Amino acid sequence: MEEVRASFGRQVRTRREALGWSQERLAERAGLHWTYVGGIERGERNPALDNINRLAQALGVSLAALFAPLNATVKTTHSRKSRKPARPRRS
Repeated sequence: MEEVRASFGRQVRTRREALGWSQERLAERAGLHWTYVGGIERGERNPALDNINRLAQALGVSLAALFAPLNATVKTTHSRKSRKPARPRRS
């Protein structure tokens, strides 16, 4: 899960920097504390969906846009391992 948080944080940072904003400015626009935004960007925080929505609105993007780059990470992180076949039930 750390990989997912780090990837999400990089996405937030990339979009913030593209706007030329400081962490403080993003935090103010999102109604969050700047240290919390910094923790998200570093992958140290696991933000609640409400806070992710606040970040998306402040950045002017959809929730999907913030999560789009995570598709590859999630697929590799959560690939299914082969399982033994289920044992037949006894009648």
